[in-house]
Amino acid sequence: MKKTLSFVAILGALLLISGKPVQKNEDSRMSDYLIQATLWYQSSPEMQALYIQGFNTAKHNLSLFIKDKKDKPQAVVVDIDETMLDNSPFEGRLIKTGKSFKPEIWKEWSDLAKAKALPGAVDFTKYAKSVGVTVIYISNRDTSEIQKTLANLNSNGFEFASKENLFFKTSESSKDARRKLVGESYDIVMLIGDNLSDFNTVFDKRDGSSEFEKVQELKNQFGYRYIVLPNPTYGDWEKPITKGCKTDEEKNTARKNRIVGF
Repeated sequence: MKKTLSFVAILGALLLISGKPVQKNEDSRMSDYLIQATLWYQSSPEMQALYIQGFNTAKHNLSLFIKDKKDKPQAVVVDIDETMLDNSPFEGRLIKTGKSFKPEIWKEWSDLAKAKALPGAVDFTKYAKSVGVTVIYISNRDTSEIQKTLANLNSNGFEFASKENLFFKTSESSKDARRKLVGESYDIVMLIGDNLSDFNTVFDKRDGSSEFEKVQELKNQFGYRYIVLPNPTYGDWEKPITKGCKTDEEKNTARKNRIVGF
């Protein structure tokens, strides 16, 4: 009985010190998987080097493509998030608050229009303009975000940041229809993004196996007309891993179960 009373007394003291009851926060660990990826994205010079490398490659290739002009003006299609703009502070918000992605939290961040340009991104748009190639922004941001996004792009000095050059999501996430629409007016010579669906419709549906085969089939395009930039924090690559999961806890378990060790 004395031991029980002592334990109760200690627990009570801890509660008084903390000022709040000890309870399980269901959200407390839901964003833990983002910590290492976000730290790498925000803190590693390797991340900066990879972006610079990607945009240097894009500039070099573009210098070759402009020698083969056709009837239509040339254009480069770029994604926005984690391609031109750095949204890692949004991931940081999720980590620090222990929350998972919610549209309203994203909207708070997007409305601030404070995302910084990624290394090499602005310089690439300036180079494209100097050689007469238009930059078209195809993003799965909602159309309600156009004005704030334009303000964000322009505040960073991006070229071609105008409403007619932005193609945002309306009814579907697939960018294929929007790429085809751009293709009616432009010869799309290059695509730049952080997600394979930014490049080709064959990557719109993920099953966890066929996309690897499709990458091999298109291997000559990567580093040529397709410039892939790093994004370890989110993407369609995760869909087959968390398919069927209804809660964040189930998603975390699925992620751990997919890890291969020895």
